[in-house]
Amino acid sequence: MKALFPNVAETRGIIVRVSVSYLPEQSEPQRGRWFWSYHVRLENEGPQAVQLLTRHWVITDGRGARHSVEGEGVIGEQPMIAPGASFDYVSGCPLATPTGQMQGSYHMVDEDGAGFDVAIPRFALLAPAVGA
Repeated sequence: MKALFPNVAETRGIIVRVSVSYLPEQSEPQRGRWFWSYHVRLENEGPQAVQLLTRHWVITDGRGARHSVEGEGVIGEQPMIAPGASFDYVSGCPLATPTGQMQGSYHMVDEDGAGFDVAIPRFALLAPAVGA
């Protein structure tokens, strides 16, 4: 699992795994646009079902410019994840530089209605070198 999802964080029994892929077919370096997809797997190793309510991302480009993104759920869903279950989704991120990074958190609520934040591990956005 480590090789498939090299970026991992755990909070209160919720494991967040992320893998990243550079998408050359959606990137236009000559126009200052690079694009990545990222695959997130949320695993509930805790004793209660949890629901993902909101997301907060901090995206930093290669120049150090930070962009904050907040919103409800992920990919239009606010998934309920039972103990022992997982939820996967894929999304994307454009940047105006060939390198950057992302990190963030999900706000979740458990069966008792208690809210808590779950860390999303930091991961690098790296375009391959030209000619590589």
